Amino acid sequence: MPGGQKGCGEKMNAIQVISLTLLSVLAVSAQFIKPGKCPKPAVQENFDTARYLGKWYDFQRVPNAFQKGECCTATYSLQSPGVVGVFNSELLANGTISFISGSATAKDPSEPAKLQVSFFESAPHSPYWVLSTDYDNYSLVYSCTDLGVLHVNFAWIMSRHPTLPEETLEELHSTLSSIGVNVDKLLTTNQDAAYCSAMNQ
Repeated sequence: MPGGQKGCGEKMNAIQVISLTLLSVLAVSAQFIKPGKCPKPAVQENFDTARYLGKWYDFQRVPNAFQKGECCTATYSLQSPGVVGVFNSELLANGTISFISGSATAKDPSEPAKLQVSFFESAPHSPYWVLSTDYDNYSLVYSCTDLGVLHVNFAWIMSRHPTLPEETLEELHSTLSSIGVNVDKLLTTNQDAAYCSAMNQ
């Protein structure tokens, strides 16, 4: 029936609009959509969740649409057996502190470094793979989602302190480059103590 055909067309148009909107949001990033499937990098061996808990400073990251401030930190806590609580905060340009809470779990207990993070009950989980960490100084986190013949990836270099040694940074950049991340596009987060003082009040 013509009416049914029109309805189907409208539905398809709506799906296309939603898809294009999603791609537009993702394309805000300088390092966003790439051809092919997600790479499968090696992750931290014998990942120790307990040692990973606590506060981490966002040092560098692939640009994304969901982090808009500076002084970004992530704090992890044991919420319940097998569930890690996630608390992210950042200082926005207008001086307010923005934060969001979520949780992370390992999809496969035999691969504890491959976490899945969710910030909203009905939202799909996002990959949070710890590629490398020494627990006391640095952590390299990678996230990649397949979009058919394309994929979108994000990465974060995090530190237990607001600074990182240059040699450590170079090693982490080398790892990211090996999986196709353009390290020249990484944003360095402002973690200046004076600028970020509002985060400690």
